Amino acid sequence: MTSILARNKNLKQPVKKTREEYAEDALYREVWEDVNNEKTEQFLKKYWRYIVGAALGVMIIVCGIQIGTRMHYASKMAIARAHEEALANMDAGALANLSKNSNGATADLAMFQSYLIDKDVKKLEDLANNAHTRDFKDLALVHLASINGDKMSAEELEKYLSGMDTKSSPFFYMSRLMVAEKYLSENKKEQADKFLDVIINDSDAPDSISATAQMLK
Repeated sequence: MTSILARNKNLKQPVKKTREEYAEDALYREVWEDVNNEKTEQFLKKYWRYIVGAALGVMIIVCGIQIGTRMHYASKMAIARAHEEALANMDAGALANLSKNSNGATADLAMFQSYLIDKDVKKLEDLANNAHTRDFKDLALVHLASINGDKMSAEELEKYLSGMDTKSSPFFYMSRLMVAEKYLSENKKEQADKFLDVIINDSDAPDSISATAQMLK
């Protein structure tokens, strides 16, 4: 059996570098570093304006985002505080002003709350025509239909509420029931039944509205 010592003798021993070779390697590394440094320096001299400009651009963008985020948050907090204060004081005028100076559902809610306080129908009309959200637009239309329904024929009321003839409206069932009741008030049961059947045959209809529809049927 070949001994470990004998096998080790057969292995190629690493060749040790001479001093001259080490010196050559060191010189090569030094030259390579000098070349890289020179290239880097030349690159910076040539493109320093673009580099500085890009860095400044990034800084401006980051600062702008941070400032914008803080301002947006501060604005939201100010609106929330103003809304809370106006409600606490039952200040219809402040709520109306808040609605005009904000947007989205917050603006719509403030305008509707203002109407609930002073009962100014013009505010409902404003919501019906200019609401930011469908929910408040349809809510305003339902209230207006309740207020002005006596002056309308059943056909006119049906047309007025026709925009809610879709389940995407939160007042789909309510509007169908209102139209049916109007037709019944004119002794037009056949037309009324068409709207009542829509409610009765729909499993998604709220229980209270479905029960009322079944009673009227």
